[in-house]
Amino acid sequence: MASITGSSATAMSCSFKVNQAPNRVSNLKTSSLSFKGISYSSIRVNPATRRLSITCAAKPDTVNKVCDIVKKQLALSADTDVCGDSKFAALGADSLDTVEIVMGLEEEFGISVEEDSAQSIATVQDAADLIEDLISKKA
Repeated sequence: MASITGSSATAMSCSFKVNQAPNRVSNLKTSSLSFKGISYSSIRVNPATRRLSITCAAKPDTVNKVCDIVKKQLALSADTDVCGDSKFAALGADSLDTVEIVMGLEEEFGISVEEDSAQSIATVQDAADLIEDLISKKA
């Protein structure tokens, strides 16, 4: 069973089984999706077309690989907790460290990150989401 929770002027919450979706949703601005106990918070609502577009956050494998690369580049101990919400600055990364992390990500995933995109990366999740986006555009 999955559930969607959203907020707008009025709250909306519904549960449905696989292959079954809610009939109508209106005035939805923010939302989250939970499926089999896993929550996905990156859900966008495009008001111009009035269609709900669900974009899940990066795959857990991608986030884990990014965490490993960040730990390696910053020479963090194995017991240091690095997760999707971890900010590079909070882990002790300066601007040079961030450049080295991006270079490591480019090498690991076979992608090229533009300078503008690289400057917008502040967390592990930001990096993982960007990687997923670049990989999907590459395919």
